[in-house]
Amino acid sequence: MQRRHFLKNTMATGAVALAATSGLLVPLKVLAWNKEAFNAKDVQGAMKGSIGTELTTASDKITIKAPDIAENGAVVPVTISSTLSDVKSITIISEKNGTPLIAKFNLKGKAEAFVSTRIKMGKTSNVIAICESGGKFYSARKEVKVTIGGCGG
Repeated sequence: MQRRHFLKNTMATGAVALAATSGLLVPLKVLAWNKEAFNAKDVQGAMKGSIGTELTTASDKITIKAPDIAENGAVVPVTISSTLSDVKSITIISEKNGTPLIAKFNLKGKAEAFVSTRIKMGKTSNVIAICESGGKFYSARKEVKVTIGGCGG
């Protein structure tokens, strides 16, 4: 019996691998690309493209944990958390990057409003976190000083 299960599982794994490499099995959610938002060259364009508006309300319920001084802009650790209820998405923008939109994380169900990542920053600027909660957008900012730029600077 074990041999039969082994062969069946091996063939199933091989079929999935073949479908994935041939392009038949494509994770559309992972490959989602918001061209307008990522091609924006300023904060307003990035906000308009990613969340649909340039207007947000400042909130002290959003916490940005990032270094005050980043020695290397190529790898800046950033953690965003929020105590807002029912957060649907968290968007991260770096004000003076060539491409300001860093990422947008869509949260499902009762997911905790917490994101931790590493971002690239070209020069000293504000990191902006935008949380969508209750159909409204709330934001917080934190300035991060960059000594060596990570975006070709």
